[in-house]
Amino acid sequence: MTTTDDEWGLATRAVRTGHHRSAEGEHSEPIYTTSSFVFGSAAEAAARFAGDEAGNIYSRFTNPTVRIFEQRLAALEGGEACVATASGMAAILALCMGLMQAGDHLVSSRSVFGTTSVLFTKYLPRMGMAADFVPLTDLAAWERAIRPETRLLFLETPSNPLTEVADIRALAELAHDHGCLLAVDNCFCTPALQRPLELGADLVVHSATKFLDGQGRCVGGAVVGDAQRVGEEVFGVLRTAGPSMSPFNAWVFLKGLETLALRMRAHSDNALALARWLQRQPAVEQVFHPGLEEHPQYRLAQRQQSAGGGILSFRVKGGQPAAWRLIDATRLLSITANLGDTKSTITHPATTTHGRLSEEEKAASGIAPGLIRIAVGLEEVKDIQADLAPTLARL
Repeated sequence: MTTTDDEWGLATRAVRTGHHRSAEGEHSEPIYTTSSFVFGSAAEAAARFAGDEAGNIYSRFTNPTVRIFEQRLAALEGGEACVATASGMAAILALCMGLMQAGDHLVSSRSVFGTTSVLFTKYLPRMGMAADFVPLTDLAAWERAIRPETRLLFLETPSNPLTEVADIRALAELAHDHGCLLAVDNCFCTPALQRPLELGADLVVHSATKFLDGQGRCVGGAVVGDAQRVGEEVFGVLRTAGPSMSPFNAWVFLKGLETLALRMRAHSDNALALARWLQRQPAVEQVFHPGLEEHPQYRLAQRQQSAGGGILSFRVKGGQPAAWRLIDATRLLSITANLGDTKSTITHPATTTHGRLSEEEKAASGIAPGLIRIAVGLEEVKDIQADLAPTLARL
């Protein structure tokens, strides 16, 4: 008996889904580095451009390598369709342009990536759209913020960088009760640890640059959802505006997906071990990671996620000077704002990822001067601890 894609487990889908070998019999997915595709006749060209016949047209919106990545990620998330984009921010922009119009309103959690906040507050208003922000875990605040013209609720869970966890199922019910859509940025967990569509969300957004790649090689993004909203509306933005993923990047992301389940478990185990060690350091005021029993949403995370993920943050005594001193003293950890890499990275959110926010916005989002974020990689945890310990002891 042969199983089908729908019956495969997640790890198998991550390795096999979407690849249909050509006549050449290649084992690894090929990279189609071509801008356009040749038609057999004028009639065939007309039929493909009209959408009457399936097939490749132009790599801005139809490329076989990109399509394999889209099909594979959709299968992992449990969605009907996926649109791959040039970056995670391009994915969010394409989502908003595809599903909203002038006069529409969205409600976002306050604890989102700094650039997402800037997109919602500075650039969407130029297209006649409005946004309001609410605390991620305050369901009543979400409901109060919804207006008759609200089209979309948007959130990250766990949040960046404080790893707050939202109740996806409850927010999905709220959104649908008010005729809205719920979009979840699943960047921190990936489908290996959390599947928002199964919890009632309508749309999932990814920065493929992060854990989906896993080695910090390429920039890309994706939107996953149903065939109509994503497969037609968001795809229409991609086809017209062209924020497209390159074939090479799609191939790199495919290789990343093959090891995703294994890596996410290892990232999670390492992050939790480091978080527990940091809790014991006198210079550390508070540690944030969903796997810690002290985390405010620990029980929710246990139900909603299969592990806590690879991101943690912690607040040190002494504010920004102490935080910078610790960051500058590291030799093993990479000082960079990217995350989801096999190499552990360390950054100061208040002056990097959330640096464009006002001081009031930072305070409202919990981005304190002494806050440090570590995206825990796959090194030995004892070596990461040894990199941090000498300076922590002197703070």
